[in-house]
Amino acid sequence: MTNVRRLSRLTAAGIAVVAGAAGWLFVGAGQASASTAPPCPASARACVDLTTQQGWLMNNGAVTYGPVPLRSGRPSLPTPAGVFHVTYKDKNHVSSIYHVAMPYAVFFHGGDALHEGSLVESSHGCVHLTRSAAETFYADLSVGDEVDVVH
Repeated sequence: MTNVRRLSRLTAAGIAVVAGAAGWLFVGAGQASASTAPPCPASARACVDLTTQQGWLMNNGAVTYGPVPLRSGRPSLPTPAGVFHVTYKDKNHVSSIYHVAMPYAVFFHGGDALHEGSLVESSHGCVHLTRSAAETFYADLSVGDEVDVVH
């Protein structure tokens, strides 16, 4: 089969094919290209970039998922930058302060969590993800995993 036919089948299947200096990059459907490298160290399992409003899952410095869009805290209640660790997870969490659902919550700093939420409306310090991304972060992260939040 020629390379052109292979590329046509991949793109028809929703796989982006990007030519780069290091060769071809194949990106699964629904993921952005790896042109935006995560700004976190290899020790991070989850990386949140507050400047670009993007997130990644990583394993030993290699990106395993992302970048995905996210929405962080509002100016009056910002998501804190720093190195944190997953403290607990709750698939069906409801905020006791704001009385709102926080599906697929992965807590990393007190009441701040990565969870499903609006990508339009800023949070009270949490990191909002799409449902699909929240499910993936929830499934992939474990208590104790490093979460890096950077500017």
